[in-house]
Amino acid sequence: MVKLNKIYTRTGDDGTTGLGTGERRLKSDLRIDAYGTIDEANACIGMARIHTAATYPAIDAMLGRIQNDLFDLGADLAVPDDGKPLGYEPLRITAVQTDRVEKDIDLLNKDLQPLKSFVLNGGTPAAAALHLARTVARRAERIMVALTQNPGEHLNREAIRYINRVSDFLFVAARAVNDNGNADVLWIPGKNR
Repeated sequence: MVKLNKIYTRTGDDGTTGLGTGERRLKSDLRIDAYGTIDEANACIGMARIHTAATYPAIDAMLGRIQNDLFDLGADLAVPDDGKPLGYEPLRITAVQTDRVEKDIDLLNKDLQPLKSFVLNGGTPAAAALHLARTVARRAERIMVALTQNPGEHLNREAIRYINRVSDFLFVAARAVNDNGNADVLWIPGKNR
């Protein structure tokens, strides 16, 4: 159980933060950037839920599960998956979590109007907020992939699958709250030339 009695510790005043392993890293480190961006995506989902809570309870429940999973993902990223003994079992994103998001996508997608163009970020306030969350989740995914390219860095591969699926979910959910795609704002190539 997490216990947070004291919010400031002063240990980060030198520009570092601690991983779940106890290792100190610069706050600008790619791993820290990855789980910080996951936290940002989670905050964006929280803002989107202001618009979904009353009107779209099923989608809101899905978003609530994703928010909890994103904390799991942050915990996963905070403990490098390098095979070194830790003395405890670290929290990792699992295929079960990814599969659940896929099922939610399929459930929402079955009622959507087919797309004939790219969708601009907008429509209803709920859709705009979900699109914003999606773009932040995509940035987190790019950072996570970049992290895998650094020598000596190890990442749970399911974590990348999971955040990729969350981004897909947020796109489909944005279309769902846009009257199942009927209120989508479509891109018109070259419209303003």
